[in-house]
Amino acid sequence: MRLRLPSRISIRLLLFNILLVFVPVAGFLYLGVYEQQLLEDQERSMVQQGRLLAAALGEQGELSPPIAESLLRRLDQRTEARLRIFGRSGILLADSSRLGPRREEPGSEYARSPVKARDNLLYKVAAGLYRFYRRLREPSVDVRSGAPHREPYPAAVVAAALTGRYGATVRPTGGERWRPSITLHSAIPVRTGGQVVGAVLVSQSTVRILRELDQVRLDVLKVFLGSVVVAAVLSLLLAGTITHPIRRLRDEANELLDRRGRLRRRFGGTHRADEIGDLTRALEQLTARLAAHQQTLEAFASDVSHELKNPLASIRSATELLGEIEDPDDRERFVALVQREVTRMERLLTGLREIGEIDARLETEAPTIVDLDSLLKEAAEGFRRRADTAGHGVKLVLHAPGEPVPVRVRPERLLQVFENLLDNARGFSPVGGTVTVTLERGATAAVRIDDEGPGIPETHLDRIFDRFFTYRPGEPHARDGHTGLGLAIAKAIIEGYGGAIRVENRGEGGARFEVVLPGGG
Repeated sequence: MRLRLPSRISIRLLLFNILLVFVPVAGFLYLGVYEQQLLEDQERSMVQQGRLLAAALGEQGELSPPIAESLLRRLDQRTEARLRIFGRSGILLADSSRLGPRREEPGSEYARSPVKARDNLLYKVAAGLYRFYRRLREPSVDVRSGAPHREPYPAAVVAAALTGRYGATVRPTGGERWRPSITLHSAIPVRTGGQVVGAVLVSQSTVRILRELDQVRLDVLKVFLGSVVVAAVLSLLLAGTITHPIRRLRDEANELLDRRGRLRRRFGGTHRADEIGDLTRALEQLTARLAAHQQTLEAFASDVSHELKNPLASIRSATELLGEIEDPDDRERFVALVQREVTRMERLLTGLREIGEIDARLETEAPTIVDLDSLLKEAAEGFRRRADTAGHGVKLVLHAPGEPVPVRVRPERLLQVFENLLDNARGFSPVGGTVTVTLERGATAAVRIDDEGPGIPETHLDRIFDRFFTYRPGEPHARDGHTGLGLAIAKAIIEGYGGAIRVENRGEGGARFEVVLPGGG
């Protein structure tokens, strides 16, 4: 079985959705800034505690161990930081760590020691990848912690405070190899009467902050991985609803044509209400139109073959007999027959070329605004000249509004339509009959051409605009002078401009052709 690779659309959707999931990763970057802010806040809190304690000690006068220890006991061991009080000579007078473990406030969130996130397997894997990344990026950087300081307290910071200055330092706590915690030390001088009588050292480790930040990182990592899984599943499901129908359309498109390039099937229908459903229905309509056009071309080719077959057969028979006939009158008659059939073939080929040009060029010809009232008057004048020349005595009556009726067409094309329709009406009208042309203007422009002929049999009404169809009762040689393409050409032109042409029999006798064109105003 052939392994089907994911489609390009599926891969793009998956990458796009996973890219969106990377947004939470920005939280890791922000946590670094957040950690720095927490450390700064912790230092300010330590300084504030030291100042309050130094202010309370400054009211006691000369410092002594009992006074310093008594003041620390009043705090009831509820401070987060370790407090140490030093005398004027730098001797340690009291230490909060010697008074017992720190007490938690009832209901405090800190009463529950946070679980170490670094013991989680997922955290260890992520931390290992991060350390590997840092080694690749900065090979000279050692991500392990340095050795912790063994001094009980930073003497330099205390000495700075005893001179009246604020002292601060940061020391690694140790214990964690990847990102060790640190201990902040802040020393504040104790003044009495303007004299420095001691110092308060506030020390606090950042281990709690780091543990809580590690827990946040672990939670963000879990959310990220879960989001990646959900995004991948949803992307695959979404891609399946898109790529599967597109693959089906592709397979159907590959099977549309046979080896000779003929359309052998159509796109299947669909009930989808999305854009793919719209595309499928559009392709279905397209193939239906192509199939209809293919059938039209095949029927047209068959009709052309049939129409050319008859005159060619007559020409062939006449030329074969010419070699055997010696009577000059008979020879002249057969030569006239050949000439008549050749003329008929020329008219057929001229009509075929004309209708082919209409089908090919009508879409590319730029239409212009034409006054239909003036164009009908021009067609009527041409009709009268041809009628006078033929001597049929057929009259034409034009009913027009006498004002411009704009339509968007090519004037020579539309004039050809009305000339064909008027000649057709004249041919069926009796001697001395009347052809009536009526122009009506509304949302569309409508032209009716009525004759007083015998009308059209009901069985022929649906075929009247077919190519090569002609019906002229009472004319034994009607096909000699008519190709049956005039009405087909008129229909092709009118429908090419978005209009319609239809025919019906009049109640009072005769036929009525109606042309409807969209307004060009």
